[in-house]
Amino acid sequence: MKRYISLLVIVLLLTSLWIPSVSAEEKASTDITENVRSAILIERDTGQILYEKNSNEELPPASMTKIMTMLLIMEAIDQGKLKWDESVRTSEYAASMGGSQIFLEPGEEMTVKQMLQGIAIGSGNDASVAMAEKIAGSEEAFVDMMNNKVKELGLKNTIFKNTTGLPGSGHYSSAHDMAVMAKELLKYEDITKFTGMYEAYLRENTDKKFWLVNTNKLVRFYPGVDGLKTGFTGEAKYCLTATAQKDGMRVIAVVFGAPTSKERNAQVTKMLNYAFAQYQTHPMFKRNQVIGDAHVNKGKDKKVQAVTSEPLSLLTKKGEKTEDVTRKVKLDKNLNAPIKKGDKVGTIQLVKEGKVVLESELVAKNDVKEATWWTLYKRSFGMFTKAGK
Repeated sequence: MKRYISLLVIVLLLTSLWIPSVSAEEKASTDITENVRSAILIERDTGQILYEKNSNEELPPASMTKIMTMLLIMEAIDQGKLKWDESVRTSEYAASMGGSQIFLEPGEEMTVKQMLQGIAIGSGNDASVAMAEKIAGSEEAFVDMMNNKVKELGLKNTIFKNTTGLPGSGHYSSAHDMAVMAKELLKYEDITKFTGMYEAYLRENTDKKFWLVNTNKLVRFYPGVDGLKTGFTGEAKYCLTATAQKDGMRVIAVVFGAPTSKERNAQVTKMLNYAFAQYQTHPMFKRNQVIGDAHVNKGKDKKVQAVTSEPLSLLTKKGEKTEDVTRKVKLDKNLNAPIKKGDKVGTIQLVKEGKVVLESELVAKNDVKEATWWTLYKRSFGMFTKAGK
């Protein structure tokens, strides 16, 4: 019995010595952030999670809500539904918004570009509502668009009640969902020309000149940071969705519920430092790169070019190489006209050692209208003529 007990004690001692030998990397990844409600760190092109903490917890996002607002604006511009120099009129309702604002007056007009500056740099609630009304006719209709986009992206922990992030019952998101929205927004490379700007002026040549200063101070103080959106309310505390690019790799860091803006910036800085110290990306395809031609039934054009919907890269640890990576393209075979620019027409996969490491949508490069009956008749007549020969 004594020998048995002695042996058991030795085994327990050896086990206790083995347990703490967790790799330094694993320990570091669990200790990156502190003093925040939730956080996540992802690489943009692959969407791979590099670190997370309570990332699915439903919390008030405050003005980070405007990431979705900006996403729908950029989407409308990309689809040709909105132009940069198009005039946007401010309603009395939009001008009445409290909180962060650019002090729009009822009836005042600005271009889409100026309104987006007001949202991206100055976090203008009034500009957000004015743009929502421009695109959807009302803020309520625009909020429906926001929530439809949430469903389209497959997000489970987000419901929007307004376009601004002002406190509202049942208005919430999560660090994970916010990172996915940011990933989608960053498909439109022009957005960082706004979110990465530290200061700008509105009404520059008038007596109502207004100075915008970016609420995201990391844009100025962390090399490579060029977005995306801060947030603060008494309930949400200090929040930030930040993005930075270095050596060809873009990452997204999100924090919810920091006690101060200084602490918020410190925690995001730690996550960015970790990403750039540990990982690297290997660019494979740019956005809008032509991959192939998809056949279109009953279209004015018989084919449409299939292009990448976003930049595609492979992610590795620092120093690792990517070898034996192949691409696998699947084009939809039953595409019927009309097709709009940006419609899904297939998928592209990156495959390594028989395993799919990345999959992304291929989209139509341009519109394809329905063919007229005369066009279809001439095609069928041509087919009969060829068959007769």
